[in-house]
Amino acid sequence: MTAPVSRPSFLTFFVSIGYCIDLIMLLIHRTIFKELLVSFLLSILFLNFTLMMEKLLRLSRILSGVGASLADIARIVLYLQPQILILTLPMALLLSVLLVYGRMNTDNELVVLRGSGMSFRSISLPVLSLGLFCFVAGIAMSFSLSPASSTLLRKNLMEILTRRAPMTIEEGIFNTAFKGIIILVREKPSPDRLSGIFIVDDRNKAEQKIITAREGKLVPGEDTLSFSLSSGHVYITKEDTFTEIEFGRYHFTLNPSIEPADRKKSEMTPGELLKAARESPDKRVSSLLELHRRLSMPALCLALVLLGPSLSLMAGKSGRLGGLTVGLSVFAAYYILLLYGENLARSGRLPHFLGAWMSFAVLAAVSLAVFERVSRR
Repeated sequence: MTAPVSRPSFLTFFVSIGYCIDLIMLLIHRTIFKELLVSFLLSILFLNFTLMMEKLLRLSRILSGVGASLADIARIVLYLQPQILILTLPMALLLSVLLVYGRMNTDNELVVLRGSGMSFRSISLPVLSLGLFCFVAGIAMSFSLSPASSTLLRKNLMEILTRRAPMTIEEGIFNTAFKGIIILVREKPSPDRLSGIFIVDDRNKAEQKIITAREGKLVPGEDTLSFSLSSGHVYITKEDTFTEIEFGRYHFTLNPSIEPADRKKSEMTPGELLKAARESPDKRVSSLLELHRRLSMPALCLALVLLGPSLSLMAGKSGRLGGLTVGLSVFAAYYILLLYGENLARSGRLPHFLGAWMSFAVLAAVSLAVFERVSRR
């Protein structure tokens, strides 16, 4: 007797069909995500390079004045990255979504996917994955890496200027490597010894100084550069007074930094910002606004997850140039509203929380409304 042949049931058949559909959707999502990732990385490189050039140009006068090496420039570029990435992560996310989904819309791939039964929410799932990654990375940059890199950047700049500044002082040449300071020496017998010294100190506009000395010695410190001067005069001019001081020994200290002596808010951790807000009433609003911005910038990635795919459909067949234009326009409007809200908070017209989150709330509401409208088509 032959054994009866078992035939697949309808349930098994439908389970197999469902498994195949899930596999196809997984392949589609993976393909879209790979294209998104490539566009995202290229956008990050482009945006980081653009913003980094603006910062390097501001530092170029000081760095070129002291002859910074290639290794010094490389370290500065590395320390600038976390600060720049806070801004470029959401921008690169939106640009990559607009470029990829705009290209798919131009090639009618989105029409085919929606015609095959995929919902717009399902088509947008790869954007959600990339958006969550950008959110987590943005939180790490804002709360940890950016304050640490800002501190390292300041220390590195001070170290470069302190170590290399003495080498820039040459005989008979005006030295302007330090902001508000002009140095002229007649002779330089050795790298750390000077004679015939003339210094103009214009850092304090209300009290300008002119210092002359017969000789002096350079004394580098950890983050300062000092002149130990001997046998000279100090001429101090104020609004309506003039003072002349003759000295045998005079210690003149420079702070070789392009930034104020106090720590910038970008160098503070969230705990330090909260402490500054509690202990300094005059800095309370600015410290809290900085803290809210640390959170609102990464949270912006979550709103763009909804806005990006929707705008790519609404832009029609405008192509890559249209996507780039739309993306830049969105960020321009967002930053204008962000600055407006923060200025209202600083002037006391709005609570600091509302001023910091007003732009995000508006963008999130618009993103949700646009996404729901496109999903119902």
